[in-house]
Amino acid sequence: MTILLETAFKKASALPEVEQDIFAKLFMEEIESEKKWGELFSQSEDLLGDMADMVLDDYANAKTNLLTQEQL
Repeated sequence: MTILLETAFKKASALPEVEQDIFAKLFMEEIESEKKWGELFSQSEDLLGDMADMVLDDYANAKTNLLTQEQL
């Protein structure tokens, strides 16, 4: 465990029990969320690469248009 995480847990342990439970729940939800995002990004890596290749091909073949600030 890192020093920063250990410090955070020590500070959290000084909170009232209800707040400790809230902290723990939020902490665990954040870990699960990060895990899900990691899985989604790893699954979409090939798709994103294919999309980037398509866009670069369109650009190379003059099939794209520049947008002005007003068009955004």
